[in-house]
Amino acid sequence: MVLEVWKQIKKKQISPLYLLYGQESFLINETKQLLLSHVLEDEETDFNFSSYDLEETPIETAIEDAETFPFIGEKRLIILNNPVFLTSEKTKEKVEHNLSKLEAYLKEPAPYSVVVFAAPYEKLDERKKIVKELKRKAVTIEAKKLNEQELKNWIRERAAFNGVEIDDDAVEVLLSLSGTNLFMLTSEIDKLALYVEDQKKIDVSIVEKLVARSLEQNIFTLVDKVVHRKIGEALRIYYDLLKQNEEPIKILSIISGQFRLIYQVKELARRGYGQQQIASFLKIHPFRVKLAAGQAKLFSDQELTFIIEQLADADYQMKTGGMDKELLIELILFRLHDHALKK
Repeated sequence: MVLEVWKQIKKKQISPLYLLYGQESFLINETKQLLLSHVLEDEETDFNFSSYDLEETPIETAIEDAETFPFIGEKRLIILNNPVFLTSEKTKEKVEHNLSKLEAYLKEPAPYSVVVFAAPYEKLDERKKIVKELKRKAVTIEAKKLNEQELKNWIRERAAFNGVEIDDDAVEVLLSLSGTNLFMLTSEIDKLALYVEDQKKIDVSIVEKLVARSLEQNIFTLVDKVVHRKIGEALRIYYDLLKQNEEPIKILSIISGQFRLIYQVKELARRGYGQQQIASFLKIHPFRVKLAAGQAKLFSDQELTFIIEQLADADYQMKTGGMDKELLIELILFRLHDHALKK
């Protein structure tokens, strides 16, 4: 739905009302930017663009702006952030809103204004009359956090949006390398699309060649190499991170976080929690749970307890200056490797 709306905006098929709601900030911000670049010319922005925070400004002030003719050009663009009256979430409202003014405007929106409601809330209060009326009149985008399948569909659709195809295997590799952040994924897909402009096809080899690995992904791979007894490859990743000026204390922190996640996923799975439930409980993306569950199968509870204790001790030594920081992580990696060999 969101990419369909973006295509319409790019074709200058502009609605007088938009409702953007949800907690995926990328989708909301991207839609705002698209509207800004396609509704107004650069020289019109200073005169015909307004942005209001409805936690600070009453809605009637914004409506008056929307009803004012453009100073130059044909359109005005008004973005209304934080429309708290659309949700049941408890907020400290600093202003009172005259919603009857908004209701009247929705019945007959000004043809020369584009009014965008940007509501960063998980849900709207569907019981409210104003919500029902706004959803009926406005082009609506639900900017929700995407699950794994939706992320894969997003990657394919974003590639198509750029006029290229992406193989299923390439989708998997891209997700594992870039993670689930839509800002990062979109940047990588757009870059890949430019690279394959002639052949119009993104495959695994191109993804592996061009996609930057996040620090977290490098650490995940490093941990994976250790538990599969590939200490040489693990150390090579570690030395590369040092060359990239990554701080040893940060590297250790992420290694520790990965093992804590593995332990938590293993424990919650034993209690009967499903992947989605674990993700919700730990407040992380289900895809990260899936990857951690795969690594959890390689460890017993005792082994994970031992590793976490070793990492906690290394953290203490690093913070108290007990040993050279870079050498300390090397020793930890060798200990984990030796522990894996004894299994």
